[in-house]
Amino acid sequence: MGKLMVSKGMILLYQPGTDNYIISKSKGRNCPKEGQTISFDWDKEVKEQSVVQCGVDDFEMPDLIEEDKHCTFFNLQTSNDHIGFLCLGSKGNKKPLSQHEVEFVESLTIISSVAIANSRMFTELRRINRMLDRKVYELNTLFDLSKDFNILVDRDEIIRIFKFAMLGQMLIRKFFFVLEHENERKVMATSGINSKLSDDAIDKLFSLDDDLTVVDESLEQEIPFLADNEIKALIGLQFQSERVALVGVGARANEEEYSSSDYNFLQSLGNLAVLSIQKTYLLEERIEKERMEEELNIAKSIQKGLLPDPIPRSTELDITASNISSYQVGGDYYDILEAPENRLLFAIGDVTGKGMPAALLMANLQAMLHVLLPVDISLSAATGQINDIIYQNTPSDKFITFFWGIFNPKNHQFQFVNAGHNPPILLRSDNNKVEELSEGGLILGAMSTMTPYQEQTITLSKQDVLVFYTDGVTEAKNEDGTEEYGEERLFKCIKKHRELSSQEIQNAIIKDVKSFSKDIQHDDVTIIVIKVN
Repeated sequence: MGKLMVSKGMILLYQPGTDNYIISKSKGRNCPKEGQTISFDWDKEVKEQSVVQCGVDDFEMPDLIEEDKHCTFFNLQTSNDHIGFLCLGSKGNKKPLSQHEVEFVESLTIISSVAIANSRMFTELRRINRMLDRKVYELNTLFDLSKDFNILVDRDEIIRIFKFAMLGQMLIRKFFFVLEHENERKVMATSGINSKLSDDAIDKLFSLDDDLTVVDESLEQEIPFLADNEIKALIGLQFQSERVALVGVGARANEEEYSSSDYNFLQSLGNLAVLSIQKTYLLEERIEKERMEEELNIAKSIQKGLLPDPIPRSTELDITASNISSYQVGGDYYDILEAPENRLLFAIGDVTGKGMPAALLMANLQAMLHVLLPVDISLSAATGQINDIIYQNTPSDKFITFFWGIFNPKNHQFQFVNAGHNPPILLRSDNNKVEELSEGGLILGAMSTMTPYQEQTITLSKQDVLVFYTDGVTEAKNEDGTEEYGEERLFKCIKKHRELSSQEIQNAIIKDVKSFSKDIQHDDVTIIVIKVN
């Protein structure tokens, strides 16, 4: 400017991202201020022309310098990029620059353009390096935190480390962390929050569509908690593609604005904490499952020990019995006991449901039978007493289907009571007709005994076959679950193998059921087979 006797000038640097120009340097009266951003609707030809002289060249140029109609624009460019313009006002004598002066400045701008481009490239590289350094720092931080989280099984300690990272690494003094587990949303951690986050507010926050929501005035009006606690952004956290947590953050202590990189780091940190917390829940569930499985195995072992072993022998009867357990502790029960006067008591039952409650109720039933066995009482009266005890001491949704009977070897009479159980099947030796032993009354535990249970007595003859079973036999389903094994198939199987021993008849039934269900078992299968010698 001194050499050319120009009193006004400025440098305009091009901003490619916004297609604007920023005034980098400005000197002289009536020139725009430095730092000001301006936008021009210039043709592409202007950016490609080396020099444009207002009032000389046929280009309509903006009046950047007031009261100066002879500005000259020198294009700052390299072989690849347009950098901006050097704008010089008219000379002190109000005349435009001479051709020699234009050539001099043009040469100067060529040299300067390379220097400016190198400087901008160096600045950009420094910025990228700072970003890379920060990314490396963030990755190292996440790596160190992940190592800490991985060795922790204490949820409170994981949350404490997460809170420390928010306060120490990100300098965030106000934040809250909400986690959803088993359909319950709970505030896990807070800092600097001076009011309670209501359930309604939590539901509204979880309903937000985006994983990153910058809090604006409308959201503050909808959820006043955000304005009261100066929350600036909400970050959704996911586990297995579902939103399970949310972090709300206030301003940083150093008053720096959040960048997209900061939000990404916060989301990664939050997801890491969520993953670690979910791990603790899964670990607790696994421990609980293993504990329950251990208890079920113990219960199954005890339950198996309650079944008769060995089965009492009889010269008049060929007896066999079997209980095939499903994968759970079940409620099937059978017993064969020696009663006074050389009689034999047969019992079979099925408690509703599975698991420990069914097993306990089955054990109670067995205990009552053993107590009543030596007592001189009819089957009808004893069944009524058992029913009343079960009704009074068990929940209303627990029942027992039950059948029991006593065989007298002196006269081959079999006296029985059926309390709602699958009727045992009697196949006489002299015909092919199936009889069902159904006489009795209601299932045990449904209601108190209002009317006595009915007894029935039958006489068994040589080669008669009597089969007791639970519904695990007849309700076994085929492979696609559309059809049950049913009573007719059971009748047919017994008739087909009636000439065999009790053990062989039982094996035939079990084989037929397994073949029908493709060896898929959903319930216990209990069978007693008696054949009269």
